[in-house]
Amino acid sequence: MTADEMRKDLRAAVAARQELGPEYEAEIIDSFLERLDARDAARHQQDQGLEIAGLKPRETDPGGLALAIVSVSVAIPITAISADMLGLRGLIVSWAGLVAINFARTIGRRNSR
Repeated sequence: MTADEMRKDLRAAVAARQELGPEYEAEIIDSFLERLDARDAARHQQDQGLEIAGLKPRETDPGGLALAIVSVSVAIPITAISADMLGLRGLIVSWAGLVAINFARTIGRRNSR
């Protein structure tokens, strides 16, 4: 079930609640939560099937992409400042630090699985 389908289901649940009144609220909420649980179970099954087939499941932690983007964005001024102040030595040290941060995160993620 896609996010658009879930939005439609939520809107339908809210509309049903408005139409039926507060006495059916618990049943409407339970029904919606059951659909969410079914969606989560289907996604989990799909990820397990991919692992069995030797494929990687979709990324569940988008923080890696964010760290990469921030690293590249920060690397530009750090490179300019360190190269201006210390030359090649500063450039090497600054890039070694940026690489070390990204490497440490990657190793940490692998160990946490």
